[in-house]
Formats: sequence, C-alpha cells, structure tokens
Amino acid sequence: MDMTMAFYPPLGCSTISFRHQDLLTALTTIRSLGFEEIDLGALPGVCNHVPFVLDDRAVAEVIGSILDSGLFVRSVNADIGDLNAVLTPSAQLEREEHLNKLLDLASGVGAKALVLPCGALCHDPVVGLDEDLDRIVAELKSAASRASERGIQLWVESLHFLRLSWNLDVCTKLHERLVGSDVGIVMDFSHLVASETDPVGFINRFAQMIQHVHLRDAVPGNINLSLGNGAVDFALGIQALQAIRYQGHYSLELETRDISDDERPEVTMAAARFITSLIGIPSLSGEQI
Repeated sequence: MDMTMAFYPPLGCSTISFRHQDLLTALTTIRSLGFEEIDLGALPGVCNHVPFVLDDRAVAEVIGSILDSGLFVRSVNADIGDLNAVLTPSAQLEREEHLNKLLDLASGVGAKALVLPCGALCHDPVVGLDEDLDRIVAELKSAASRASERGIQLWVESLHFLRLSWNLDVCTKLHERLVGSDVGIVMDFSHLVASETDPVGFINRFAQMIQHVHLRDAVPGNINLSLGNGAVDFALGIQALQAIRYQGHYSLELETRDISDDERPEVTMAAARFITSLIGIPSLSGEQI
C-alpha cells in the first residue's frame, strides 16, 4: 500500500519518531512519507541522531546528511546537560563548547531554533527550587544571546513532565523569570496532559511566547502514547492555538511505546492525516485532507 502523502508546513515530523533507526534511515523514512520538515533529535538516551560528543567532523557529517536529504529543519532539539546542575569552571567550559557545536550544527542545517530543556530529569531541585530556576534561566538567557548572534532562536520545552519544570506551577515560576527575554516556548500536548495541565489554559496563559508545538498523546502520568490512544483533545487544543492566531509550526514527536517499530510509518501517516485535517492545510494536490 502506498502511504506517501505530501504535507505543507506547518506540520513536520521529529526524527525522534524514528529514533530506533540510524539518522540516514530515519531521514529517508520521513521523506518517503511525504514530510518536508523535521525537528532534529539530539537528545542523548532518547534519540542519538546527533552524537552527544560533538567535534567538527561529527557536526559536518550530520549537516551533510540533513542537506542531502532535502528536508528542512525547524529546530534542533538538544541537551547540553542539566541546566540546574552546579558546575565546576571546567565543566562550564565544556558545556559552552558543546553549545557552540550545537549552534554550528543548527546554523549549518538552516534551523530556525535550538531547543534546550527546563532542567534535570528529576522533579527534585539540586539546591532549592528558586535557586535551581534562577540557574536554569541564567543558562537559557546566555544561550539565547549566543544563538541570536548566529541568527538562531532559543526555545525551551518549559513544561516537561519528566524534568524539574514538570507542572504548571513550576513552569509559571520559570516563565516569570524569563519575562522580557528572547526565549520562546515549545508546547508539548503530551507533557501538559501527563501533568494534568489543561492545554487550553496553558495556551491562553502563554500565548505570546509559544513558538512551536509538539504532538503526541498522553494520559496523566504517561507521555508515550500514539495519537488517539490517550486523553489529549487535539481538536480543542488546535482550535485554541488558532484562536490566539498562533503562527508557528507543529511537529509529530511520536516517541511512543504502544506500537511496534514496524507499525511506526503507518501510525505516523495516520497521525499526520488527522492533525492536518484539524489544522486545515491543503495537500500538494490542492485537496483538503
């Protein structure tokens, strides 16, 4: 069966959706499904499409693979370590060098933004919540400044169910510290629902800061479900985004654990058709999907 269908932006596919494949295979799969845009997963332990230990050669190899694929890159979804960790001067220098390489990569593939996380993969602070949030915000603002010098935006997935800023209360405290900064929000439906946060309320509260949207289903406590297998009301959420005149893009980040790897292409296409019907974007043939 031919599953291929072309989609205009604003709908893309994260390479994390095919994290079980090597980068070249994942890019080929995504392209074959008709997508034109990707988020590039660079999250060690989650998606190894970008080596955590980056040198000039590794950066050049990834850039070459992306450019050869013909896919556009919306963002590089990366990790430079726990932003709330207390680092030694030498460890701080290593982090800054890692950030430089990721910015080289983002620039080389023409990405709009680099995405960094909202703290360690733990709900408990290292020192104290206020101190940890202050440290995270300082790191994000510094990274945003350096990204801006390259013409790249800095975004944060500011409510992430598995990280320090894991619920609406902590996320709000984080954003109170980011007021006036150039750091944008990546909103992920699955993390909101997993933390029992109302997506519509989140959208209305942070309307001016939302720059990108990740799509995956969830139930309270579980972020790893395919679209339709969880409790996310995508229709209501996308209506809320359209009501605030959201101009950003969407990405299927299907790091799911309720299907087999062999089922992923077909399930990804089903998700793409469903989301495209909600966004109301025409296919390349001019027909409504």
